Amino acid sequence: MTSPAFSPATTTPSDDRRQEPHMPTHAPAIQVHGLEKSYKDLHVLRGVNFEVTRGSIFALLGSNGAGKTTAVKILSTLLRADAGTARVNGFDVATQAADVRESISLTGQFAAVDEILSGRENLILVARLRHLKNPGQVADDLLARFSLTDAGGRKVATYSGGMRRRLDIAMSLIGDPPVIFLDEPTTGLDPQARIEVWQAVKELAEGGTTVLLTTQYLDEAEQLADRIAILHEGRIIVNGTLDELKRLLPPAKVEYIEKQPTLEDVFLSLVGTKA
Repeated sequence: MTSPAFSPATTTPSDDRRQEPHMPTHAPAIQVHGLEKSYKDLHVLRGVNFEVTRGSIFALLGSNGAGKTTAVKILSTLLRADAGTARVNGFDVATQAADVRESISLTGQFAAVDEILSGRENLILVARLRHLKNPGQVADDLLARFSLTDAGGRKVATYSGGMRRRLDIAMSLIGDPPVIFLDEPTTGLDPQARIEVWQAVKELAEGGTTVLLTTQYLDEAEQLADRIAILHEGRIIVNGTLDELKRLLPPAKVEYIEKQPTLEDVFLSLVGTKA
């Protein structure tokens, strides 16, 4: 028996870019209803439903094979659903794919950066491909925003994992997409690099960008998400805030425990939080 899903939260939107003229500004940035996808006898998605409030971070949490990446591919128009509907920034992913693509950016599990180029050159290249005015200024602004100015002139091959990931996210923001999909953005990163990426994601939402984050890391969802949906065997089994999810379990007993430093506390005290 599955756990009951919580109703979506309603908050004041912080971004209404590229909406259809008739779309209310309080409408969710992402709406998914009855999404299904199968590969022959393998049922990956079995009627997925959720909504994402504008300017929030929504975590789709699940183990490997739960269907997280498949859902993101459908929402980003890379894959067609077998059944159900989905709208991103007011546009139907099946019938208005071009409008959806103009509204989003997708960052996959591995950084899509050119190691031969410098960080600044990577950003300028994407800005030119998007036909933006003054691509150099766009690159410099993003390097500053993601604390990469000092490394901007270096080849990406010399970057740490966290720096590459931050550059990858910076590249995905060129053109100011109102919705960004981050598919397991910290896979393979060391603890320090993960924290750097977390900070970058938090700043995206603070700037009004809607973030849909897929992850298999419980602490990542706990640190970042305004709402968390757990995807298991192709179905959303629970959807709510962290506090709502915690209330599904019996209240904790209050006991006195002498707290010792965690390994994370030790690690960060020794190496700091900057790359």
